Amino acid sequence: MPKSASYQDFLIKSIQKSQDAAAYIEAILEEKDPEPELLRNALRNMVEAKAKINHLSPTLKQQHEQLDKMLTESGGAEIYTFVEFLDSLGFQVGIVPKEK
Repeated sequence: MPKSASYQDFLIKSIQKSQDAAAYIEAILEEKDPEPELLRNALRNMVEAKAKINHLSPTLKQQHEQLDKMLTESGGAEIYTFVEFLDSLGFQVGIVPKEK
């Protein structure tokens, strides 16, 4: 089901701040039994948010294209398996904005 334009606009605006973007991707990584497209869509949304505030470098765009290709093939299985493995070891993944 496609997202409504107003929801998509709200989402993109809400993840333009680094703290909110970090919480968004962290929540995606914590999903139990995620749909294969979930991580790809989240990363696409994050790239769109960066583009809206003019922080989309050519390197970031190229990295996103490479990662998107890998996630298309695997559905993010490796990433989610890694997160589950860490959970079994008693750890959790935390996403925090980089200090400038």
